[in-house]
Amino acid sequence: MKSSAALLIATFAANQWRTPGVLGDHPVAARLAYRAFLDTIAVAIAGQREQATELTRAYTATLGLGGLARDWGTGASLPPESAALINGVAAHVLDFDDVMTPMRAHISATLVPALAALAPQINAKGHAYAAAFIAGFEVMAKFARVMALDHYTKGWHSTSALGILGTTTACCVLLKLDEKKIAHALGLAVAQAAGTRENFGAMAKSFQSAQCAAAAIRATLLAKQGFTAADQAIDGRYGYMNLYANNEDLSARLAELGLGLPEILQIGLDLKKYPCCYAVHRALDGALDIKRVENIASSDITKIEVLTSAGGMQALRSELPTTGLQAKFSMQYTVAAAMIDGRIGLSSFTDEAVNRASVLALAKRVSLTEATGTILPRWSEIKIHFTDGQTHSRRVSLAHGDAADPLTDEELIEKAVDCFAWAGWSGDSKAFAHKVLNMKVQEVSEIITACRALNI
Repeated sequence: MKSSAALLIATFAANQWRTPGVLGDHPVAARLAYRAFLDTIAVAIAGQREQATELTRAYTATLGLGGLARDWGTGASLPPESAALINGVAAHVLDFDDVMTPMRAHISATLVPALAALAPQINAKGHAYAAAFIAGFEVMAKFARVMALDHYTKGWHSTSALGILGTTTACCVLLKLDEKKIAHALGLAVAQAAGTRENFGAMAKSFQSAQCAAAAIRATLLAKQGFTAADQAIDGRYGYMNLYANNEDLSARLAELGLGLPEILQIGLDLKKYPCCYAVHRALDGALDIKRVENIASSDITKIEVLTSAGGMQALRSELPTTGLQAKFSMQYTVAAAMIDGRIGLSSFTDEAVNRASVLALAKRVSLTEATGTILPRWSEIKIHFTDGQTHSRRVSLAHGDAADPLTDEELIEKAVDCFAWAGWSGDSKAFAHKVLNMKVQEVSEIITACRALNI
């Protein structure tokens, strides 16, 4: 009888803490995990004043305070689930957090809040966090290669509905659970897997991501106490793969766990340059390049045509936005704002910015088309028409920030500095960024304390 998917994952996960250095000491992979920590905590601080974050904080206050985990925004001591929920909402609400393209999902907005909330329980240092992060990425990647595209197309929010399996794995690695308990934790993760793309453009999108982080903690801590789940919760007759996917066979991919080059080095992380849905980033790169090179006035534009690869607009809204959250999923708005303002940044997504008459007028002249064919590789083509009859176009296959064209450390640090400034935090965020990028032997809780010190 073949091993269940849960047991295959559990065996891999347990090996990560039983064999020191398997993943956490891989220098290049660990560096990516530290970059993800910096990017995630920075965008979460930028999201502190968002209504979704404030409402989540008010809700968790009704559950009681006290615990080893921290609210990154206020520094309040909280139980780990509450901390993961608040920090997870803040990390995802701006849609400025990183992406794993094959999964069509955000990765670090679930992994980092969950791991940071559990780390104080064992005084975990940076290398332990890195090992857990990379292990969680590994599991998500294996599932993504098998079933993520159809899963997402059906309407599941992969960040939460699929991400909970990798996030739970990461939590189990951090807390050093044995194979049996990890397998049960994964079954408890399946019991909580949820999230719909219908909620894109609403506060609920960030809740779904944050609930994934909190649910992974819940699954891990319950399993640690001896709470059990079905052995075949992932690949049984009524298991995850049957209900959330097309009952694809995972066995070949899961047999590769822990073998060869880590998935984080094969796939990499896409770090965002703009605080909006990654589906618009290629078109934005093209639009801003035309704006910069041609030095054009937006008043001279008669229409804008955007063509994307197949599935390139699945995550986007077709109607024009009225709020900043909706605008993050609007190709029409973001392209129009880029041509008028010459930039896209955090200030582009206030409700006031979105409802400017000049931007909405130009947004109405943006047409969208999806090409037929395969979803991957992804690309966007933008063509801008002008009153004098000229046209300028760009085809972009690789957004800057993509794993194949990554932000430099300097660009990532600049992004972090901007995020802290947006929140009104005036401490030395550049020094903090360097501290995070070199967090291997530092305790994760010390990093969180150093972050809080920036709010002066």
